[in-house]
Amino acid sequence: MLNIAAARRGKRATPELNIAPLIDMVFILLIFFLVNTSFVKETGIDVSRPTAATAMVQNKATILIAIDQSNRLFMDHREIDPRAVRANVERALAENPEGAVVVVADKASSTGVAIQVMDGCRMAGAANVSLAASVPEG
Repeated sequence: MLNIAAARRGKRATPELNIAPLIDMVFILLIFFLVNTSFVKETGIDVSRPTAATAMVQNKATILIAIDQSNRLFMDHREIDPRAVRANVERALAENPEGAVVVVADKASSTGVAIQVMDGCRMAGAANVSLAASVPEG
């Protein structure tokens, strides 16, 4: 604040701008947005999912396994062997026991591979295993 008496005596007081509360507020907002941001996990490949009229949105998909058109499996941006699905899902469930498994299969992939992957997920102890589909447009 300016001191009026000091200004009258000839002593000029320089006004100060305190930006510490502004910096504190910016840091609090940054922490708030970081805590409330949900990070989307991707499978590592582009998959052309089939459409289904009864497809529902699942918000708690924490373990994603992708099957591409040539029946290769991908999990966490790396290719995995079909026989290693159970071990990979067990490891992922150990990190997050509440995790749901979503199998994202390409519409040109083999149904047998998708069944094998879903079976491996259930043998690993996953209670919630889903098959991803797109909602038709229109």
